[in-house]
Amino acid sequence: MADDSENEKTEDPTQKRLDDALEKGDVAKSQEVNTWFVIAGGTLLLSTFSGSVGNGITMPLRNLIANSWMIRTDGPGLLALAQSLEYAVLAAIGVPLLMLMLAAIAGNMIQHRLVWSTESLKPTLNKISPGAGFKRIFGKQAIANFFKGLFKLAALGAVMMVVLWPERQRLEAFVHFDPAAIMTATTSLTIHLMGAVVAMLAAVAIGDYFFQYRTWFERQKMSLQEMKEEFKQSEGDPHIKGRIRQIRMERAKKRMMASVPKASVIITNPTHYSVALSYERGMSAPVCVAKGVDLVALKIREIAKEHDIPIVENVPLARSLYATVDIDDEIPVEHYHAVAEIIGYVMGLKRGMHTA
Repeated sequence: MADDSENEKTEDPTQKRLDDALEKGDVAKSQEVNTWFVIAGGTLLLSTFSGSVGNGITMPLRNLIANSWMIRTDGPGLLALAQSLEYAVLAAIGVPLLMLMLAAIAGNMIQHRLVWSTESLKPTLNKISPGAGFKRIFGKQAIANFFKGLFKLAALGAVMMVVLWPERQRLEAFVHFDPAAIMTATTSLTIHLMGAVVAMLAAVAIGDYFFQYRTWFERQKMSLQEMKEEFKQSEGDPHIKGRIRQIRMERAKKRMMASVPKASVIITNPTHYSVALSYERGMSAPVCVAKGVDLVALKIREIAKEHDIPIVENVPLARSLYATVDIDDEIPVEHYHAVAEIIGYVMGLKRGMHTA
């Protein structure tokens, strides 16, 4: 029972889990948002570029008809004609097509940042699994898409009814209109209809995005066991962390021992504590360059003897300095007097040795 509870995906995903999903191309994405951007872009282009696109296409066709007698009917001539018409069409619709492409890209970028991943192209058993296929067909996502399609169909029919029903008399009269007038009226009516469709699809896109995001978020949820594994990976294995801590302590100890020869005096409790202090003229206070207990204290005293550094026994001062001062820090003010007496005594010994 405990194992089952730990494997249930009940925990909100961590930021690392979400970042990993993004790198794999697993993102919250609503196709309805993309559709809305493309249709909205198409509506904007129709209202803005319909005239220029129409002129860009009709002018070459008019010239073609007016000068049809000059068209060469051999192979190279027809090929040149096809190329000229192709260039004219591309020049007319090139900018609108580019804007539609940008609208499609914007529909993706507004939902998530650009992702370059080949993870979805890798073959997996889930893609050919009958169980996974059955779940895709009859799962929650499929049911949501079914009802969404019904809603869109009903909403689109309602929008068309609302927009076109008041224009029914005008539509019947189109059979008596001049073709040029029909094009103008049709364009205006189409823009009006597409504007209403864009407004309707906006509500569908917003609702579908929140549904897709919630579904994606639920899919990213983690079990307690996954949380523990991720924590172990991110924070490091306790044994490895302990080994790293040990290596750091050994390196710090070596650096500290290398500083002992620079000390001016070693204040010690012969059985447990050793504190190495360094002092030079001009310093505001002595500085602790090394300290230790037991074996470390013994090692400090051995190095001090090798380098002829004075060792002064003062049990209470050694204990107090060890407890209150850190490596490379000045001694506390309350110890100034006691340490000054010791350093003065040591300097006096050194002067006596030099005099002798």
